[in-house]
Amino acid sequence: MKKIRFSSILFGAAITLAVSTSCKKQLNQSPKYGLNAEAVYSDPNNYINVLAKLYSGLSMTGLSGPAGAGDIAGMDEGFSAYVRVLWNLQELPTDEAVCGWSDPGIPALNKSEWNADDGWIKGMYYRIYYQIALCNEFIWQSRDEKLNERGFSQADKDKIKTYRNEARFLRALSYYHALDLYGNVPFVDENDRVGAFQPERIARPELFSYIESELLAIEDELLNPGIAPYGRASKSAAQTLLAKLYLNAQVYTGTPRYSDCQTFCEKVINSGAHQLDDVYQDIFLADNHTSPEIIFPVVYDGLVAQAYGGTIYLVNGAIGGAMIPANYGVNGNWGGLRVTPQFVDKFQDSTLDSRYLFFTTNQIKDFTEPDHLSQFKYGYAFPKFKNKTKAGLNGSNNASSPFVDIDFPMFRLADVYLMLAESALRLGDQGTALQYVNLIRTRAYYTSAFNVSSLTLDDILDERARELSWEATRRTDLIRFGKFSGGDYLWAFKGGEVAGISLAAYKELYPIPNADIILNPNLEQNSGY
Repeated sequence: MKKIRFSSILFGAAITLAVSTSCKKQLNQSPKYGLNAEAVYSDPNNYINVLAKLYSGLSMTGLSGPAGAGDIAGMDEGFSAYVRVLWNLQELPTDEAVCGWSDPGIPALNKSEWNADDGWIKGMYYRIYYQIALCNEFIWQSRDEKLNERGFSQADKDKIKTYRNEARFLRALSYYHALDLYGNVPFVDENDRVGAFQPERIARPELFSYIESELLAIEDELLNPGIAPYGRASKSAAQTLLAKLYLNAQVYTGTPRYSDCQTFCEKVINSGAHQLDDVYQDIFLADNHTSPEIIFPVVYDGLVAQAYGGTIYLVNGAIGGAMIPANYGVNGNWGGLRVTPQFVDKFQDSTLDSRYLFFTTNQIKDFTEPDHLSQFKYGYAFPKFKNKTKAGLNGSNNASSPFVDIDFPMFRLADVYLMLAESALRLGDQGTALQYVNLIRTRAYYTSAFNVSSLTLDDILDERARELSWEATRRTDLIRFGKFSGGDYLWAFKGGEVAGISLAAYKELYPIPNADIILNPNLEQNSGY
């Protein structure tokens, strides 16, 4: 399947929005290159180009490459790259990752000592609302009334309706991240037009219901998986996001929805459009766009879609010590990201499990002193993402730069299997849970010899750690299982201590940035901040 390089299409600059805060001047529209919205949207052939801007919002940080002017004013581009900030917030405060850099906010994430002025927390928040603002404008401009006014043909209107539903999916995805990370947040949709206003606050259960209603409305309107071009949202993408929403419903609303999670997992599986990749490592290589397992990727390209976020960070950031960058298809040696010993210990058969991808030469597994966090040799390296193809060739940059071709697998089938297994187990169906966990384990070991005959919920959580490591799910998983806060489960640097200490429950939500709290009286700060 050919990789569609959405990010190389720059026409979407015409609708770039410069977002400051969620209150006054949130939607400060800045048309570029002499174009305005009406000129752009009057031509039906332009809609795909604007849609490209929406998708590239997940991977790119601006219109001028990785070192140009970013989408979000006043913030380092690398600090606001969608996947990078999402990954940092989901992984660094957990047992799966540490980062040894002293960049502002990184030590605080490692030690769960952040506050409402933290740059990474602001970066994710503003990136979410920038993305939502772009989607809102596109949805407004592509509604039926506007298309009829512009005299488009029925064929064009049908095509643009599909694009509009994809924009609704992308907006739902960003609101899902807002729901998960921040809880009660400002709410804007396509009816909130550009101008100075103060968005109302939406409570977490109501935002859950809104996301659910949006995804249910567009589920059958999106393209079928296998027909949707690679990199664009299909029915399966919406169904997977619904499954994730339902899996965590008890956290978000107080009411479990495991049966609904199971239903939507089964829809994805029964479509027959996705299969487990034969080789686990192949899912994280430079040509992973050929993987039959990926349901929804964030697309990167080492030549034409460059940004200091996403998979470039996961490759170069994990290289240091005795590691040779060329072996990973790059020239970067950033020496920051490693794993905790508690994560390593989840692999009981280290030489046999294909997910055991640690680099251990000259690395010391355990952290025993506070300053070990800043020294790359402490903690095993974890080069799970490699800018090499299945054939062992370099990515498109030919290892002459740090930029990579690896797409980030936002959703993939193995996660759907494990969501189904967990939901089934919580509903008392051990047989279904065993079936799907053992499919994962058979792939991991290339044999059924290590399949299990019984499961506990802790087994499911550990299997998710091994299978979905460094894929920006861990914080959410630990919260759902009641292990993120408190002191029952400790890992290195949890709560700020080398051996780990109990973490306050309020840390299960990130704070709303202080700038928004000050400027928008409709908002309330999350408890504890």
